[in-house]
Amino acid sequence: MPALVPALSARVSVGLLLLRIVIGLAFVQHGLPKIEHPTSWMTMMMGPHAFAPPWLQAMAAVAEFCGGLALVLGLLTPLVTIGIGIDMLTAIFFVHLPMGGHWVGGPGSFEIPLFYLTSMVALLCTGPGLYSIDALLAKPTASGG
Repeated sequence: MPALVPALSARVSVGLLLLRIVIGLAFVQHGLPKIEHPTSWMTMMMGPHAFAPPWLQAMAAVAEFCGGLALVLGLLTPLVTIGIGIDMLTAIFFVHLPMGGHWVGGPGSFEIPLFYLTSMVALLCTGPGLYSIDALLAKPTASGG
């Protein structure tokens, strides 16, 4: 059975830790106002242009706020990266592209959500690194498990 956390060097793991902390804290900050109004944040921000039902707004709020906390800790990293990745795909295709969808700069620029999406794919492929709760949980125990 393959390891849940790939074997990585300490140097690579420090890089992954820094990436997780910075992006995770950014998502906590993006998600905080959403988690305070989980089923109505989009309507409050976009008015009549809101496209997601309340349950989907709540899922996005949880993905951003709780997912950001989990990224910082390196907890449930594959699940979190998929959740945030879906959130960013939704932002790109349903918010940024309809606004004009510029690659870099200007109204509708999808540079930042694309960066977050790419980072989630990278973390999904590499795992969270040695300095994570996932790595602690994946360590074999003295009993051989």
